[in-house]
Amino acid sequence: MPQPYPPATGLTRRFVSITHFDETNSLEKERAMAGRIAVVGGSSGIGEAIAGRLARQGLEVVIGGRGEERLHNARERLGGRVRAEVIDAGDAASVERFFERVGPLEHLVICLSGRKGAGPFATLSLEAVGEGFQEKVLPQLRTAQVGLKRLAESGSITFITAASARMVAPGAAGLAAINGALEAMVPTLAVELAPRRINAVSPGVIDTPWWNDVPGDIKTHYFEQSRATLPARRIGKPEDVAAAVELLVGNTFMTGTVLEVDGGARLV
Repeated sequence: MPQPYPPATGLTRRFVSITHFDETNSLEKERAMAGRIAVVGGSSGIGEAIAGRLARQGLEVVIGGRGEERLHNARERLGGRVRAEVIDAGDAASVERFFERVGPLEHLVICLSGRKGAGPFATLSLEAVGEGFQEKVLPQLRTAQVGLKRLAESGSITFITAASARMVAPGAAGLAAINGALEAMVPTLAVELAPRRINAVSPGVIDTPWWNDVPGDIKTHYFEQSRATLPARRIGKPEDVAAAVELLVGNTFMTGTVLEVDGGARLV
């Protein structure tokens, strides 16, 4: 009479293979999530959440930002093995000094934002779009270029961009150009700089201090509208983006990837 199940020895071999695969993956992540990481733009919001999450994973974290007081406060909130160093990513000399102080790196996360470049295309100031590139694109590229000198060959760079790179919305053409420029470089850099891994996380509407300068009624209306239309039916949190960054830092088989953390905004 035929046996209803495969021989036990075959199952044992199969389970052993799966267990070995899981153990190998775990060891790969353990090796990736070790050493020193710099989070530039790490004194608040998304950057601070990234720093905190990776510090809890055992990485030695260095946060960088322009304001000494904000950096000090963020370091106090984060505690643990977190260091704080001043950097003005718009100043080449400041960027060089930052990485000299930081020393060798396993990973680099660049979380530098900007505000300029939005508006209806017919009346959009191209000077403002240029300033948007100066605010976000060039500082991110400068930081990556200088940081590369200190980055381990087994390490990674993760850019924080924005979902406006692919957003189909009136008034977002300038932002699409700014963030799309960063995202377009990711696959090319992943090949050129291999075996270092180059990725990006592209956040949607995230409730961070960035919104503090937006008039309260405008913010409230926009958030309510986003909650109603996003498939996720909520506003993003900095921790949502931090979780995606942890995945990219820890997964040594991911490179040239742009992870969208937008609550499904690209779908509606």
